[in-house]
Amino acid sequence: MITKKPTEVDKLDNPHKVDTRKLYNTVEANVIHLTLQPGEKLLRHITPVDVIFYVIEGKGTVEIGEEKKEVDADTLIESPANIVHCWYNTSKSILRILVIKTPRPTTPTKFID
Repeated sequence: MITKKPTEVDKLDNPHKVDTRKLYNTVEANVIHLTLQPGEKLLRHITPVDVIFYVIEGKGTVEIGEEKKEVDADTLIESPANIVHCWYNTSKSILRILVIKTPRPTTPTKFID
């Protein structure tokens, strides 16, 4: 059995400049743990595969395509492949998100900002 906690995995250097840790990486999927501090946000981007977000802790605003919505813990959000998406932490506490990309991307993410 393999077990991992985000604190046991090294932070990844990333264009968003936020705490990003890859927990799972196979051909079938990537699972990434994001922590956004108050005021942090991701760059708007397009991922070439379907993405599922699960809010573990906190509250933030998710943008997918033309829609923006404030969501909180225990919320799952679906983002289809090849659509602009982004996260914003406008709260005063941390926002932790589990990101599942399936299948694992084989082409790079496109950044809009």
